[in-house]
Amino acid sequence: MIRFDDVVLRYPRSARAAVSHITLDAPRGAITAIVGPNGSGKSTLVRALLGRLLPESGAISLDGTPIAQLTRLETARRVALVPQREEPAFPLVVRDFIALGRYAHGGVWSGETPADRAAIAQAAERAGVAEYLERRTVELSGGEWQRVRIARALAQGGDALVLDEPTAFLDVAHEMAVFELLDALAREKRAVLLVSHQLNLVARFASSIALLHAGTLAAFGSPDDVMRGDLLERVYEWPLVVSRDPAVGAPVLVPLRHRAPR
Repeated sequence: MIRFDDVVLRYPRSARAAVSHITLDAPRGAITAIVGPNGSGKSTLVRALLGRLLPESGAISLDGTPIAQLTRLETARRVALVPQREEPAFPLVVRDFIALGRYAHGGVWSGETPADRAAIAQAAERAGVAEYLERRTVELSGGEWQRVRIARALAQGGDALVLDEPTAFLDVAHEMAVFELLDALAREKRAVLLVSHQLNLVARFASSIALLHAGTLAAFGSPDDVMRGDLLERVYEWPLVVSRDPAVGAPVLVPLRHRAPR
């Protein structure tokens, strides 16, 4: 389980904390989503989880062990990440890029093992990129590149998967495929922590939603608890209504126009 316990995070030389007194859990066997407007602190929590920003106060832990007590290698063996933005320093063959996920297990630079090869092949298949394995990363579309990055995280393994906007650049079909994959991984008893702007998909798949607003936790609970029109309208500062998806019954956010069309 991933736990943030009363965490305060501040960037160097910043007078104001980026996030203040955040407490939330991302248990195994469930998708936990972090949502909120741009600049609300979502990606900051991910950076702190990976040790790239130390808490000013509070604690972040994995299965009860504080992150501060784990080495970067130990953390990498337990938590796989799909960051919001990245670009290789130079073009790589897709298979070699996915193989980077095995570095934490000592299977890349010390020689690829049968377990590494099996993990790479399975990850490529599950992420739907097996047909791209011999391409170079510069030859991929934005959506293909996004799925290859997910494949690398799957090859890395571990008990927790953290994704920061994993469906960016993806069309509707591939968005759904990614969320279905995350649901399957959660059912395999992994902890899945997801940062997303896709509130309607999050409401369908997540067990819990943490709604951030200006670095604070505006709400944390089930989709029904968080997907409330009055709350979301205040946080996003935009007129909207929340209705029900007729197919699955999940809450659905519908943004409104400020003015009626002429």
